[in-house]
Amino acid sequence: MKNPSKVLVNNIQEFTIGNESIRKLDVLKESESTYHLLHKQKSYLASLVSADFNNKTYSIRINSTIYQVKIKTPLDDLVKNMGYSNGSAKILNTVIAPMPGIIIGLNVKKGQEVKKGDTLLILEAMKMENAITCPKDAKIKDISVAIGDTVDKNKLLITLQ
Repeated sequence: MKNPSKVLVNNIQEFTIGNESIRKLDVLKESESTYHLLHKQKSYLASLVSADFNNKTYSIRINSTIYQVKIKTPLDDLVKNMGYSNGSAKILNTVIAPMPGIIIGLNVKKGQEVKKGDTLLILEAMKMENAITCPKDAKIKDISVAIGDTVDKNKLLITLQ
């Protein structure tokens, strides 16, 4: 990470994270989504509660408090400065699985009106719940999955109109 990334926590506090701060991090992985951290001689238990990889947003529990984290990389700034939005490639009429997993929640019905950012479904992958959100304001044309379905990466989940 030659150029540092910015991390916004709870839409309030912003941190800059670069290679040096990552190298200094004293962390031990305990499971797929749980980590033990030492910072200034204090011990913390951190776990990934949910992740939205497309929007680079995460919910992280540290000890008993949950934090909403948004990551912004130098590439995000470059794309924005060029006049594009990160979501412009997603303005399609299909929602596909970003990774393999199991559908554990379905929040919409055929014919329902949805707004950009609304959670359409929950995909569990590697014991983490991932909210799959709507890329634009639309109407649900078709739903290609049901709760309990196992899906592969790039599987069609929902068609929009």
